[in-house]
Amino acid sequence: MDKYLYSGKTKEEALEKALQELNVLEKDIFIKENEQKGGLFKNKKIDLEVIKKDDVILEIKKFIEHITELMGIKANLEVKRRDDDVNITLYSDNNNILIGKAGRTIEALTVITKQYIYNELGFNYHFVLDVGEYKAKHQKNIEYLAKKVAREVAKTKIEAKLDPMNSYERRIVHSILSDNEKVYTESTGEEPNRAVVIKPRD
Repeated sequence: MDKYLYSGKTKEEALEKALQELNVLEKDIFIKENEQKGGLFKNKKIDLEVIKKDDVILEIKKFIEHITELMGIKANLEVKRRDDDVNITLYSDNNNILIGKAGRTIEALTVITKQYIYNELGFNYHFVLDVGEYKAKHQKNIEYLAKKVAREVAKTKIEAKLDPMNSYERRIVHSILSDNEKVYTESTGEEPNRAVVIKPRD
């Protein structure tokens, strides 16, 4: 992954150099700032390490392609990006192997890739990795279940505990019911048995 270094007396000066040379907007880059303190006869200097977001996505693609090749699977990747929301979908003749039982393989691939990118960037980079739209369909099923149970809880005034879910699935439930005026959600338990409880509002 290409990392570009720029220096200036101020952050603004160094950033202006970066934007002009790379021909990008500030929203299209990541910036890591380091301040070099001046000595007795030296003024302080600002160093910026700049990484283009497009290069991060390209690095993710290359890493995933490498992993799937090691698995003996030829996969095509499709990237959809809207602002800072990045969705990467894999398509192959062996989607079931890439997905794994209950989506465990795709979750493991996501964790490995995010850790690799964290090591490269020094901070977490959020993206969603999917296989053949498995997560998209799975998300719709979870949303349907959450809404259905929420209606029952609102009607009976009795809280309901859903089956254990991973953090991604729990976020879906919390998100879809966050604006519900009749119920609210809480997570309970310890991994891997952590689950969402849907409770009636007073």
